[in-house]
Amino acid sequence: QPQLAESGGGSVQAGGSLRLTCASPRSILSSFSTYDIAWYRQAPGKEREFVARITSGRTTVYADSVQGRFTISRDNGKKRVFLQMNNLKPEDTAVYYCNRDSYWGQGTQVTVSS
Repeated sequence: QPQLAESGGGSVQAGGSLRLTCASPRSILSSFSTYDIAWYRQAPGKEREFVARITSGRTTVYADSVQGRFTISRDNGKKRVFLQMNNLKPEDTAVYYCNRDSYWGQGTQVTVSS
C-alpha cells in the first residue's frame, strides 16, 4: 500500500464540480490527525504548483487561483483529506497530487473542457 493515494479525478465541463480524495492507508490512525496535508497540481509543460493545505489544527490555506472555488477538508477517522472543487475552469486541468512531508501520491487527472 502506498503512503498516499489520490482518487476522484475525471473529465467535466467548465462550471462543473469534482471531489478529490487523498487516502493514507499506511498511516497509523492516531498519527494521521497530526499531519499537515497539501494538494498540488501539475499541468502539461508547467511546474508543479501549490493548490491548498490543511494543518493538523484544520487551518486551511489556498492558492489565489482557487480561493473561493476549492475547499480542503479532512476526516481523521477515515485517514482522508478531500478537495472539493467547484466552478471548475479549463485552466484547472492538471494532474492533482496529495502531499505529506516527502511523500507524494501517484496523482489523479482532472480535465476541464470549455
